[in-house]
Amino acid sequence: MRKWIGVAAIASATISGPGVAHAEITANVALTTDYVFRGVSQSDNGPAIQGGFDWSSELFYAGVWASNVTEGVEMDLYAGLTPTTGPVEWDLGAIGYFYPGADDDTQEFDSAEFLLAASTSLTEQVSIGARIYHAPDNRRDTGEATYVEVNGSYQPMDALSFSAAYGNQSVEDPDGLAGGAGEDDYNTWNLGGAYALHGFTLDLRYHDTDVDPGSDIEAYTYGPSSYDAAFVFTIGREL
Repeated sequence: MRKWIGVAAIASATISGPGVAHAEITANVALTTDYVFRGVSQSDNGPAIQGGFDWSSELFYAGVWASNVTEGVEMDLYAGLTPTTGPVEWDLGAIGYFYPGADDDTQEFDSAEFLLAASTSLTEQVSIGARIYHAPDNRRDTGEATYVEVNGSYQPMDALSFSAAYGNQSVEDPDGLAGGAGEDDYNTWNLGGAYALHGFTLDLRYHDTDVDPGSDIEAYTYGPSSYDAAFVFTIGREL
């Protein structure tokens, strides 16, 4: 899941009433040259149209997001809490990944992950963070899976930001077949910049992995072209 978050909010609807101190509903849409998720193309190295809706308050959030993918359509549902302790902002959430219409006669595509994340600002312009995602029963019957990431961002001005992330994805059974590929993992990283212009956010990002051809973890990808280094350009807007 790659929910588009712009450098600056474009528009929002505010809700108030008994028991609701402050809440917002926003919508987002994006067009990307390639839907890359944790270093692996999910759209057959081709473009994707993406979008969703988010509801958020001071402590809670929930949303839905969708994109075209190799299997047809991916739809994500997510919700969580965002408490703050001192200088640390937390994110405790759950994400469901669904693939309506996908051929899952041999492997189950739908899955769920739990998220624990923390971030803090070192200065007004620099922030760092870490995230852990865990799937007890990962997609395509690949068993348990865990993704760990460290990330950072630098925002020299309101309209411009730079960010980078380094992560590790481990999978219990990469090919989803009994007696097949053994537990394996790969590293992935990305870095790029985003610029807000006339209500749109333009993002140019470099993605790469250390997946080796013929390794067990390669069975978790869509082949060598899906995890090759790539530059991805995305244009998005909040509605």
